[in-house]
Amino acid sequence: MTAATALSSWVEHAAPALPLAIELWNGEHIGPVQPRVTIDLRSPAALKQLLHPSVGKIATAYVEGLIDIHGTLRDAVELVLSLGQTSVAGVRRKWFSGRHSRHSDRKAIQFHYDVSNDFYGLWLDRNRVYSCGYFHNPDDTLDQAQEQKLDHICRKLCLQRGERLLDIGCGWGGMILWAAQHYGAHCMGITLSQQQHDYVREQIRARKLEDCCEVRLLDYRDLEPDLLFDKISSIGMFEHVGRKNLPTYFDVIRRHLKPGGLVLNHGISASWMNGQGMNSGINDFIDRYVFPDGELVHVAEAQLEMGKLGLEIRDVECLRPHYAKTLWQWVERLDAHADEARRLVGEQAYRVWRVYMAGSALSFERGWISLHQILAGKPREDGTLPLPLTREHLYTSEPGLPTGGPRSESMIAAHSA
Repeated sequence: MTAATALSSWVEHAAPALPLAIELWNGEHIGPVQPRVTIDLRSPAALKQLLHPSVGKIATAYVEGLIDIHGTLRDAVELVLSLGQTSVAGVRRKWFSGRHSRHSDRKAIQFHYDVSNDFYGLWLDRNRVYSCGYFHNPDDTLDQAQEQKLDHICRKLCLQRGERLLDIGCGWGGMILWAAQHYGAHCMGITLSQQQHDYVREQIRARKLEDCCEVRLLDYRDLEPDLLFDKISSIGMFEHVGRKNLPTYFDVIRRHLKPGGLVLNHGISASWMNGQGMNSGINDFIDRYVFPDGELVHVAEAQLEMGKLGLEIRDVECLRPHYAKTLWQWVERLDAHADEARRLVGEQAYRVWRVYMAGSALSFERGWISLHQILAGKPREDGTLPLPLTREHLYTSEPGLPTGGPRSESMIAAHSA
């Protein structure tokens, strides 16, 4: 295929739904005069790499600065996905080790999360919650959605004052700080990220929560055997576990739960239709630039492993639309702070997160990936779990802050004001 033929096929494939133009390094213009998206090929090397386009190749060329893409980010990503659908499925994931040893997991976590606390702070909410929010209304702010999500989890766990809560993969501490301040729980968070660990320690001191909150730089597999908790949360960490380690992961949770204890697992899950949208080289791109050793499984696989270990599943909720909304808000906030982001992490890292989050948003919208919260418990000897008979407590209970317990929407709104 000649260069001219390849470029013309790109333009023809994009029209008329999403008019595309291509600008060559020599000033030549191919396509309509008023396109929705323009791709600038900055050198012959870009043309050579993209003669047979795939999502991964186009994303890599953008991140490496071989091309620039102009137009709205949503249009640009839609175009990349449509061009990439013509490539061959089943690209081998060269960067994925699949070992999920303690050493490889620590390196993978540090690669993604130890970029810069200040960089994440540019586009995350004020609590720095790096997982999907929970939108009561379409126009909720990101701060509201994330606090509503934290509260939603606390309600699902029926968290009570004085109970011991473990948060596996605690990130920048959003869950443990929220549960300690608003529910009176005694909280421990664990993370493999040094920068997250240091940030959470500072937040605990600043909020004077040393008596009821702690963070440890620790692998979930290395928790002391005698540590027991009333409740366990795992929010956005499940994606790093790996399919082969699911039995170990859920067994650790089971062993550290008291009888009658509850666990809330919040994680991205694969779709049975995953291969239709996530196979055009995008997995190579994600492994190389974003999430080394990340691995998604279908929600049914997670439930099966939990059941095998005696964790009784009581509630499963899909939050796929919520993650799409969250990601688009992250992208907007990142773009609003583009100059500062480039200063903190450089042009390439800025481009990585920009294209990764926009592509992920569309992947959630199209159902190629999803997000599920699974609530399960470790029944007592008599088979009981301390849960209400219905789900009404998730939306109606308002004990108030002094005694701990779920907060009303008005309380959240007042706190967010």
